[in-house]
Amino acid sequence: MLDHLIKGATVVDGTGAPARVADVGLRDGRIALVAEPGTVTEQAASSEDATGLVLAPGFVDPHTHYDAQLFWDPFATPSMNHGVTTVAGGNCGFTLAPLHPDRPEDADYTRRMMSKVEGMALAALEDGVDWSWSSFAEYLDALEGRIAVNAGFMVGHCALRRYVMGADAVGGQPTDAQLRAMEQLLHEAMDAGAWGLSTTQSATHSDGDGAPVPSRHATPAELIALSKAVGEHEGTQIEAILAGCLDQFSDAEIDLFVEMTAAAGRPLNWNVLTIDAAVPERVPRQLVASERARKSGGRIVALTMPILTPMNMSLGTFCALNLIPGWGEILALPVPERIARLRDPQVRTEMLRRADSREAGVFRRLARFDRYVIGDTYSAENEGLTGRVVRDIAAERGQDAFQCLVEICANDDLRTVLWPMPSDNDPASWALRRETWEHEDVMLGGSDAGAHLDRMCGAPYTTRFLGDCLRGRKLVPLEQAVKMLSDDPARLFGLRERGRIEEGFHADLVLFDPERIDAGPATLVHDLPGDSPRLDSRAVGVVSVRVNGVETVRDDEVTGAIPGRVLRSGRDTRTVPTR
Repeated sequence: MLDHLIKGATVVDGTGAPARVADVGLRDGRIALVAEPGTVTEQAASSEDATGLVLAPGFVDPHTHYDAQLFWDPFATPSMNHGVTTVAGGNCGFTLAPLHPDRPEDADYTRRMMSKVEGMALAALEDGVDWSWSSFAEYLDALEGRIAVNAGFMVGHCALRRYVMGADAVGGQPTDAQLRAMEQLLHEAMDAGAWGLSTTQSATHSDGDGAPVPSRHATPAELIALSKAVGEHEGTQIEAILAGCLDQFSDAEIDLFVEMTAAAGRPLNWNVLTIDAAVPERVPRQLVASERARKSGGRIVALTMPILTPMNMSLGTFCALNLIPGWGEILALPVPERIARLRDPQVRTEMLRRADSREAGVFRRLARFDRYVIGDTYSAENEGLTGRVVRDIAAERGQDAFQCLVEICANDDLRTVLWPMPSDNDPASWALRRETWEHEDVMLGGSDAGAHLDRMCGAPYTTRFLGDCLRGRKLVPLEQAVKMLSDDPARLFGLRERGRIEEGFHADLVLFDPERIDAGPATLVHDLPGDSPRLDSRAVGVVSVRVNGVETVRDDEVTGAIPGRVLRSGRDTRTVPTR
């Protein structure tokens, strides 16, 4: 007997094959049959008519930071509402384990680091997670049986360094014995099911004390030694971030990436490939790493987003503006002193010069202050400005755009919410994206879901992309879009029997209305532990989401079921060959 029968759905199976109408039967968490409509004779405990609806494999988000959120939100909202049934966590070198059992201060260091570098509310990290584990195995066990999505996790290099080296992880170099201890910790984590190693060398990643995070102090020799350890385990990966990921790789960075993937014999993925027709040389340069890796017996995959993810800014709290060279020290000053400095014409001139310099990299786009839209305001002087473009306000006041923006923010004691309009929303950039997506080593992803919670909301990229493919720019057909969101990441991670609608595969499914599928606007809600804020987005047109055959979402409402599994390397993933 079938557990459930979905009748008459337009099945887009994830392989890229043409859509077809079929009945899909589920049993024991798997897809039991895919049959011509009306031909199923087996009884089903329940059924539904899906005529006119699209049935697709559940989407796989390859880059999230749900490591902490899953403890207070097992439903990984809003990702699951937008059809995501599997998430990859532990990225960018940051994980909540391992933690040294004899140093409780390590948990505090980790919380403050995650709060700073990944924009997670410190109160939520303190109140929403019990921090009861030491080993990575204990961390995975703490999630087992209590999550609604499937989740796999890399091991963060920062945690490995901190565990072995303590405070010396920042600024220090490991002894030979300490490096061997890091390798052993990594082996133990992968034995328990960790997906591999994640690390960062990005200049934008600082800890709660403002110092470079531990992994940024690692030499190439340390990174290659850990990469070799990854290659000794089945079904593993590497995820890495370098400074050049934000703009263009240096020769040395390409060499390092190639050596790491070749040493491991495992795929390495990085994010995020920014595609902008105004910088045509960026994409070819970034993909040199992939071309060289294939010649060296490795594979390097660039993640890129298929939508423009809105990200708000503020002169009052830490955000991407702080990462512009020379801006961090000014924006870290006490508010009264910060306002005084920002009102100084010479200071503003120098800030704008630095923001438009080559060293600013991809952050150069943030310096177009005339294109900023004013969000929430908090003073009588700013009444009526919400929703207006700075360009227009500055013209009315006879000010330059940055001066105008500073005065608006100063009226609110720098609490004003700012929304920069993207500079790469032109037809040429979208044409370049479509062309780049065809590259064999480019994959959709990079949502950062679970991080930067009050600044951005990348989780809805799946539904927004599908809506754009069906009713917007129509850059790729539906069948290809679904494959890019499901089977492609499943194959990169070597997920066993996931990513497709095929008999015998796990029943991770999303049922949606092709006429309505989309994502609602990002809105600020206060639903984190400690009443902390985050941006949320409602799914539009998602009728049902199933994880391992159990319905977890119906009409954008979470059902409360928690059928998700911790996906462990080797058991739930197979090795993806690079040679």
